[in-house]
Amino acid sequence: MYIENNLLKKHISLWLMFMFFLVAFMIVVGGLTRLTDSGLSITKWELFSGTLPPLNNIEWSDYFEEYKKIPEYKLQNYSMTMSEFKIIFWWEWAHRFLGRLIGLGFLIPLIYFSLKINPIKLLSLYSIFFLICFQGFVGWYMVSSGLVDRVDVSHFRLSIHLVIAFLILSLILWNYFKLNLNIKDQSKLNFFFPFIFLILVFLQIIIGAFVSGMDAGLIYNSWPMMGNTYFPDDNEFKNLFNIAAFNDASLVQFLHRNLAYVILFFYFWILFKIYKYRIKGSYFAINLLGFFLLTQVILGILTLINGAQIVLASMHQLSSVFLVSSSVYFLFLNKRINSFL
Repeated sequence: MYIENNLLKKHISLWLMFMFFLVAFMIVVGGLTRLTDSGLSITKWELFSGTLPPLNNIEWSDYFEEYKKIPEYKLQNYSMTMSEFKIIFWWEWAHRFLGRLIGLGFLIPLIYFSLKINPIKLLSLYSIFFLICFQGFVGWYMVSSGLVDRVDVSHFRLSIHLVIAFLILSLILWNYFKLNLNIKDQSKLNFFFPFIFLILVFLQIIIGAFVSGMDAGLIYNSWPMMGNTYFPDDNEFKNLFNIAAFNDASLVQFLHRNLAYVILFFYFWILFKIYKYRIKGSYFAINLLGFFLLTQVILGILTLINGAQIVLASMHQLSSVFLVSSSVYFLFLNKRINSFL
């Protein structure tokens, strides 16, 4: 995306950075919505009518009565009071409100900028807006899975919802870099390695969503062992090679732990390559990436051994934003100048 008008370029850059922070905030709020078990408190898909929260006791009563019809209330929260319901309602309402804000915050400036320059130059930004719209439907698709026959949303649908959020975040950041960073024709690491690293991080986010969705962080709260053994003693190793492993809480936690080790090992291998071949243009990026990776690993361990305590778990979620962002930055610095990316 090349824009000649420097003032317009500056305005688009500021807008993209604002959207980046808004989406990052949305990811953290989404994580807290999950951690507080608030995601099913609003049982209807309300694109426009749900913009305003309940304004009187009758409206509050209507929302609470709808909540009482789902399994989460009948099987788990049957003694919940109106005051307790309001707490989880506000988390879900804030999450949905932020979603609407992100949609409008992206669409209105995009229309304005399309009137100023050739819309063809903004195709990548239109694709982001499409993903934002699609994310809203995926969010409801996720919520609907918890309204019948279960007390939680599907962890598979939760992982899709989370990955799309990080994809939107990454694409916004990538477009910001395209506007503001000039990549020189200098020695670079093979693009394949930072790309695979980012893929591994996204894969870890998927497994992390499984852990969250299945409350798998509430078992085996010890490290580096899972209890008294490295492999969970309530399972068999052969079960790892069965598709049903993704529905097994202990195996999902085992996968999440060990994929973290793989990512950490791969990082140190890349670090070795960069310093061995003196790829100086990547020194800062790889060190920044290492800082956020180690922070994420430490927070993950602390979250685990403290039984997914909400503050630590939310910090772990926030740290993943920094890890993904630094991975995207590292990837961008090592792309080919004429790359279609």
